[in-house]
Amino acid sequence: MSRSRGGHLGAAQRGGEYRLADPPSLPEEFRILRDQVRRFVESEVVPNGEAWEREGRIPRELFRHMGQLGFLGMRHERDYGGTDLGPMASMVFAEELARSTFGGVTASVLVHTDMSAVHITMRGSSEQKARYLPAVINGDIVCAIAVTEPDAGSDVAGLRTWARRDGGDWIINGAKMFITNAVHGDLIIVAARTDPAAKGSRGISLFLVERNLPGVAVTPLEKHGWLCSDTAAISLDSVRVPANALLGEENRGFYGIMETFQNERICIGGICAGESAKAIELTVDYVKTRRAFGGTLWDQQVVRNKLAMLAAKAAAARQLAYHAAELAAAGHDCIREVSMVKALAPEVLHEVVHGCLQLHGGTGFMRGTPIERMARDARILTIGGGATEVMLEEVAKRM
Repeated sequence: MSRSRGGHLGAAQRGGEYRLADPPSLPEEFRILRDQVRRFVESEVVPNGEAWEREGRIPRELFRHMGQLGFLGMRHERDYGGTDLGPMASMVFAEELARSTFGGVTASVLVHTDMSAVHITMRGSSEQKARYLPAVINGDIVCAIAVTEPDAGSDVAGLRTWARRDGGDWIINGAKMFITNAVHGDLIIVAARTDPAAKGSRGISLFLVERNLPGVAVTPLEKHGWLCSDTAAISLDSVRVPANALLGEENRGFYGIMETFQNERICIGGICAGESAKAIELTVDYVKTRRAFGGTLWDQQVVRNKLAMLAAKAAAARQLAYHAAELAAAGHDCIREVSMVKALAPEVLHEVVHGCLQLHGGTGFMRGTPIERMARDARILTIGGGATEVMLEEVAKRM
């Protein structure tokens, strides 16, 4: 780790890598986790990501390999094969996955680990946990979360999918949109209204719906970025599930969704930190070798200052994300801080990746270059998990 006469620099340059130092309070087990994920990304994701982008999917073998390494069980109980490491592990995991430059891989994995399957651990019955969690943790079952609808995105209270009792079963009808892991996944956690008289956020429940059930139809969607993650629209046409498919308390699903959103937003903070650092690293390497005006681009003060300011903003957003993760891990009410992370970090990432693309010149505009892919992939992060404007309102409510 580099040091100056003024003390710790806060950033390391190892073999051309640009990495910010871990927070001093980060336990050693998370530093070990970072090293393990870093090696996995470099050996398994980076060499194969381009092929997965072309195929529009991630092989199931990747999930199984990650399961063998213990990466899929960090938010699950030890009784079912997990390691129960909490929000700080999610932050580290997301940050290192994002440095791969393949946002679709990061999205598919984190939807499985931190945005869908965690519902089973947090509010599932013993029977549900025993049935699903071992396979979820080893990668044999891949999960999706289906909350967003054609007319209900960040406004979860506006969802229209409904479920009604039919004897000992539930019948679910409705439509979901923009669902990651819906095409090649196995288990979908579906939000539906179960009290027709309830208004707004009331009367919503969660259900465990296996993708191969009659009445579940999945339509793949083409999108601007995240090309190697599968994304689909889902139609639920009189889908019959047993009574024990209800996940958590009836009519209390909205609160479960909001609770899990906090974890999703911490993960997005980690994604932004990893992608920002990698974009800066790639760009510093590029401008130090790109010849122009009798020297290199790095010789131009305006270029150096631009990258220095981007690095400072990225470091500040990252620090806020780690602070929010630490508060969540300690059990504090941190909705305000997590909302700040979700509002700030993706906007900073946008500034970073597009500023870095500009410094790559025409090369940055070419399809297949990491910086071009990262600029496309970053676009969704100001939208998914709660749009920036919605998050700012959440912050304002708590001022």
